[in-house]
Amino acid sequence: MKKNNPNLKGTTLLIFLASMQANISQATEAPTGFDGLTNGFILQGDYDHDKELFEERRTAANGLGPVFNAQSCVECHANPTAGGSSQVAALRAGIFNGKKFIEPPGGSVIHDRATDASLQSTVSDKWNVRTVRLSSNTLGGGYVEAIADDTLREIAKRQSKQSNGEIHGQVVMVDVVEVPGTKRVGRFGWKSQHASLLSFNAEAFRSEMGITNALFPTENTANGRSVVEFDTMADPENNGWGVALLTEFVRATKAPPRDSNLAATEDAISGEKIFEEIGCGLCHTATITTAPTDTVINAGTFKVPPALGDKTIHPFSDFLLHDVGTGDGIVQNGGQSTRNKLRTAPLWGLRTRSRLLHDGSALTLLQAIKRHQGESASVTKQFKALIATEKSQLLKFLESL
Repeated sequence: MKKNNPNLKGTTLLIFLASMQANISQATEAPTGFDGLTNGFILQGDYDHDKELFEERRTAANGLGPVFNAQSCVECHANPTAGGSSQVAALRAGIFNGKKFIEPPGGSVIHDRATDASLQSTVSDKWNVRTVRLSSNTLGGGYVEAIADDTLREIAKRQSKQSNGEIHGQVVMVDVVEVPGTKRVGRFGWKSQHASLLSFNAEAFRSEMGITNALFPTENTANGRSVVEFDTMADPENNGWGVALLTEFVRATKAPPRDSNLAATEDAISGEKIFEEIGCGLCHTATITTAPTDTVINAGTFKVPPALGDKTIHPFSDFLLHDVGTGDGIVQNGGQSTRNKLRTAPLWGLRTRSRLLHDGSALTLLQAIKRHQGESASVTKQFKALIATEKSQLLKFLESL
C-alpha cells in the first residue's frame, strides 16, 4: 500500500537527515545497554559509587520530607536497571478558570507521602485539573543534554515545513537554574521544563524527596501549609555534592538499547519504513547528533566531553512540546499555550514499559497510537488506513525499541 498524506511533503525524517549527513558522518554511535556500565564519561568505579547514591534510601535523618513522593531516585527510575523508567506516577492538580491554569496553594505537585499524618496533601474538589505523570526514563540523559539548541530548533522548523504547519513542535526556553537569568532550550520532563540535568535533578531532589539544596533551598509545603515544625534539618539539607554526583551518574548512563534480534527481522525493518512513511518520525525523530566535543553549554557551566560529544543517538523524540490530544492541562515553563501540550515521549526503551502515554492510560501500543489526535491526527488516520500486515510490521518495529 502506498502511503500518501497531502499535508506531508515527501518523506519525513529522511530529508532532514540527508541535509545533515556531513555532520552525522563525523559522529560515532553512542554506546547503548542495560548492563550497568559507564558510557565513558566517568570511570566505572565512580559510576558504581554514584549509582549507590542514586539507589540510597533516604530518611528524615538525612533530609527526607516532610512531604515527598519517594525515598530514593531508584524508586521511580528502576526498570530494567537504575536510571530507567517505572510505573510510579506523580500526582498534579490545579484550576482552569476558562482562560488560564492557576496553581493551587503549594504548587501543582500533590505529594503522596508525608513524615507525619497531619501533613498529608490532598486534591480539593474545587481543583478541576487533575492528572498523573509516569516516571520517565533517564538513561542516556547525558546525550540529550548535549544536543545543541539549534538542532532542536531546526527539527521544529523542518517538521512544520514538511507538514504545512500541521505539526509544529514548540521550542520552550527555560531557566538554567544554576546560572540565574540565563535560558536554554528545554528537553527534560513531560513539559520540557528543564534544559540542564543539574537543574532537573536538583528540582527532583527537592520536589520528589523533599531534600532542599543550593538550587532549590525552600521546602515543599503541604497544600500550602508550612512544614517547618516537622523539619529536622536546617535548609539547604544537601550541600550540593549529592545533586552533583547524581547528575554525574545520569550523564554517565548508556542510552537504552534496542532488542537487536527483533530489530533485525524483516517485519521490524519494514515496520520502521512504514513508521517514517506515514509521518510518525516527524515528532519521534529517529536520529540526532549531539553537539561537538568541547562545546560549552548550560550557560557556560558544562563543556561537552568526548564521551558525550559528536555522538549519534536514536531517541525517537524531538524533545519539543506538541498537542496530540492527550495533554494534562498543567502549565509549567512555556506559558499558557503549553497547557495541553506534552514533550514527545522518547521511544528508546519503549519495550520496557507496560503503561503508555504520560499518564499510563494506554496499556497497549495500538491503544496509544489511536489516542494520538490534534497535531498528529492525519498521521493516526494514515495508520488506521494501513492493511493488517503493515500494522503488524509497524508494531513489531515498536516492540524492538
